[in-house]
Amino acid sequence: MTEKEVNILKHFLVPEHVILSDEEKKELLERLNIKLEQLPKLSHKDAVVKAIDAVERDVIKITRDSPTAGVTTYYRLVIKG
Repeated sequence: MTEKEVNILKHFLVPEHVILSDEEKKELLERLNIKLEQLPKLSHKDAVVKAIDAVERDVIKITRDSPTAGVTTYYRLVIKG
C-alpha cells in the first residue's frame, strides 16, 4: 500500500498561514508593545510550519474566518519543541 501525500495547506480546516518578514515582525511587536517571546508559541514540528518552511523564531500570521467576528488574525512564534 502506498501512502497518499496530502497538501495540508489546501485542507478546508487549515486557515491561511504566512511567515512575516523581519520588518513586519518588528512593526507587529512595536504595535502590540510586546517582546517576541510573549507571542503564543507554535512548535517547529507542526505540520503547517513544516509545509511553509518556517523555522525557529519566525512569526506566523494566521488568518481565519470567524462566524462572529468575520475574519480574525492570530500571530504565533515558531519554537523548537
